[in-house]
Amino acid sequence: MTGGDLSRRRFFGLAGGAGVLLTAGVAVPRLLDRPARTGEQLVSQVPLPEPFRVPLPIPRTLDPIGSGPYEDRYEIVQRLGTSEIVPGLRTPIWGYDGTFPGPTIESTSGRTAIVRHRNELPVPTVVHLHGGRTPPDSDGYATDLVLPVGPNANTAAPHAGHGMHDPAAVITTGVRDYTYPLRQRAAMLWYHDHRMDFTGPAVYRGLAGFHIVRDATEDALGLPRGERELPLMITDRAFNEDGTFRYPSLDRTLGSGPGVEDDYVEGVLGDVILVNGAPWPLHEVSATRHRLRILNASNARRYDLALDPPPPGGGVLVQVGADQGLLETPVAHDDVPIAPAERYDLVVDFGRYPVGSEVTLVNRLGSGSTARIMRFRVARPGADDSVVPERLAEPDPLERGDAAVTREFSLRGGLIGDRHGWLINGEAFSPARIDARPRLGDVEVWRFVADLHHPVHLHLVNFRVLSRGGGPPGPHDAGPKDTVDLRPGESVELIARFDGYRGRYMFHCHNAEHEDMGMMANFEVG
Repeated sequence: MTGGDLSRRRFFGLAGGAGVLLTAGVAVPRLLDRPARTGEQLVSQVPLPEPFRVPLPIPRTLDPIGSGPYEDRYEIVQRLGTSEIVPGLRTPIWGYDGTFPGPTIESTSGRTAIVRHRNELPVPTVVHLHGGRTPPDSDGYATDLVLPVGPNANTAAPHAGHGMHDPAAVITTGVRDYTYPLRQRAAMLWYHDHRMDFTGPAVYRGLAGFHIVRDATEDALGLPRGERELPLMITDRAFNEDGTFRYPSLDRTLGSGPGVEDDYVEGVLGDVILVNGAPWPLHEVSATRHRLRILNASNARRYDLALDPPPPGGGVLVQVGADQGLLETPVAHDDVPIAPAERYDLVVDFGRYPVGSEVTLVNRLGSGSTARIMRFRVARPGADDSVVPERLAEPDPLERGDAAVTREFSLRGGLIGDRHGWLINGEAFSPARIDARPRLGDVEVWRFVADLHHPVHLHLVNFRVLSRGGGPPGPHDAGPKDTVDLRPGESVELIARFDGYRGRYMFHCHNAEHEDMGMMANFEVG
């Protein structure tokens, strides 16, 4: 039996079998035993870098090219670049301004950011501000393409001109202005490519960056700022022997043939852990509080993050925020599980460690090279005027009784034609089909049921987790979110108010291979 045959049998044994049991109401977790990961790991063809040898890079903050009374304007060029990720090798990347990660945009809540993107890559792109409360024409719908220009453009690509058979697609050539009103609370958002069928390989090649929104409420709290506020984008990658990213695309040009090799239909996992584009970096800190703003930008890998060694008394990871902003009150954790696209806003008091300590951020779901993320060296004492207030933000007023509608969605594997795929309510994604029609301003409860791991992301809205597995929310479900992780056989309910803008939006699994192979759907607010 070949590796591909084994993968196909495993895929349908787990995904298809679990889907049948879910329909029948059988307790699937006993069958699947909640495995720690969904996906298959690629093995790098180069010697892996020594951990904790390179300093943690901090992405540069992008300066506006112009400002008015109510807005700031930015420009980003999507272009080819190279980066020395593995020592001695140059890795080609697709980057915003040619870097991986792209530059960080910092904005103020309520002040519009207009970002002009110019596409000088070989293929069409789409930019989605993940977590943005954004009008539909700037949300980064998967068929709203920006066609490439310049010497690298592959204008012969089949997807270059017809909007992937979507008559509602808005196509531009070379340049597009994305308008973000940012009428939302302070939060760490991120932007990334969202082209239909090719999100996974495009993000894997480097198309991701931070967009941080600030407001007066957060500024007044006294949380750590400046050099003691660290944005941390965690990703995993594998490398070919020439230093290029190793990714199992069926079409390496990303021009026409979507999908991955059969062994990787559940998701692509790498064996090198990067933080802000650097392998297992080291960062020196003072013995003071630091704010760690963590994003899992991996395609499919989940992490369970902890500090090793923990300080006496535990509870070192003090959560002050989730995907969409501040919690009502801080919550102390010993570890935090994080799925693709989720974010945690954590305060760590390195003053609980003696000066000279080395503290490793570890991944309790990993093994071998994937068991460690980065290291902090407590290098010096320091004065600390930061605080973590007992009260952070006003509570979310939404309750189950406010909901006008309850909707149910099943997430499972299946066939799309003769190919492996991933389905929502038994259907693969179609731009022409609207799967939910919430009315503007209505509150709704959405219930998701999964066969395997699926991190579900809703565009436009933030939500609160109402229940998990038929019980209360889990210990890490607090706060306003835009992505929620479902474990195998699990159901999760969330509640959201669909306000802000009318129009067509998406919801999908944020395992990038799953969304590329059909696990997306549409909702229309109107």
